[in-house]
Amino acid sequence: MRFSLLPEDRSFFDLFNEAGQNTLRAARMLDEMMDTWPEDTGLNREILIAEQEGDRITHNIVSRLNATFVTPIDRDDIFNLAGRLDDVVDYIEEAADFLVLYKIEAPMSQAQELTEILVGCCEQLATGLEHLPSLRDLDRYWIEIHRLENEGDRVSRDAVASLFSNGIDPMVVIRWKDIFAVLERAIDATETAAHILEGIVMKNS
Repeated sequence: MRFSLLPEDRSFFDLFNEAGQNTLRAARMLDEMMDTWPEDTGLNREILIAEQEGDRITHNIVSRLNATFVTPIDRDDIFNLAGRLDDVVDYIEEAADFLVLYKIEAPMSQAQELTEILVGCCEQLATGLEHLPSLRDLDRYWIEIHRLENEGDRVSRDAVASLFSNGIDPMVVIRWKDIFAVLERAIDATETAAHILEGIVMKNS
């Protein structure tokens, strides 16, 4: 346990909780968008708003970090965790954009599986961040994210293989490869954030 004569700014935990909830909200909207596509439900715009909200939260975390002398957890961990949470929402917004820009006619089932896995990862991450102040019993969250990330890898491999085995138009292949890649990056970013959480707990145990 660490001791300090100076007060620690606990608002970082509130900001991380806010970031986790925003990440989960964006993931759920992308999952719904993938399920209802190509129906125009306005979700693309809502995801963009969530991405802008993520930028605001990240800016607030970094600004507070620069203005705070004593932090409740390691400064580098705060900075890196904020960046990875922001990455998740950025990738979600990019995937939603690809659906629109590439004029995708209908979603592939593997893409729907990946957005469902992404929602699961973000649920675990958001709950872990909610309980971060305790710095206890967080291992269940990063273990489940790791399991989901492995499942995402499998789905991604199967998805890319299917693109090259069914005589699909090359332009369609290129577009879907981009979408699968950005969904995989979003899932990977949740696992990186989970690794940071694990490191925080180990440093403070």
